[in-house]
Amino acid sequence: MARPGHTAWLLLAATTALLLASGVTAQDCANATFPAGRSSERCNTLPVLGASLHWTYHAANGTVELAFRATSGSGGWVGWGINAASVGMPGSSVFVASQDPRGAVSVLTTVLESTSPSLTNGTLEFDVPVPPTAEYAGGAYTIYTTVALPGNYTQQNTVWQAGPAIGGSISPHPTSGPNWLSVKRQDFLSG
Repeated sequence: MARPGHTAWLLLAATTALLLASGVTAQDCANATFPAGRSSERCNTLPVLGASLHWTYHAANGTVELAFRATSGSGGWVGWGINAASVGMPGSSVFVASQDPRGAVSVLTTVLESTSPSLTNGTLEFDVPVPPTAEYAGGAYTIYTTVALPGNYTQQNTVWQAGPAIGGSISPHPTSGPNWLSVKRQDFLSG
């Protein structure tokens, strides 16, 4: 039988181990390379899920050219988005990259209406002047797009995720550990 408080320490230790393990495989933004013609002025290595965000902010029109990269098996999926209304997944406008059984990579755009979203392809809550594309290489998906920052505010609540896909269909991601911590207030002006 566990001593009082022992379970809490074990949970804390397990969570810390998961976070450290996820950092080992992170897509370090300083060493990222992109295909010819793609570059960014700034980047952040995100704290969980082996992810990084690369961007160039254009103040003249309030847009951001971005590349979101996250590690995943080829049978999985990754997603990134902005929640202009609050912090968290529900209400977020997201881009989700995955592969079909033939290996073709596609990007779904959707608004997450709840914690169990329908994932129907649709219009986002902000303008997307350059339609998203994605690639899978080196054990990671990269989503490329340009977005108009909601309200032309350079600070936005961002979210990202990674999860499994079964037969080319996106399946729910875990709801604990690193997946629970994949939110960040992103400053697209200063980084």
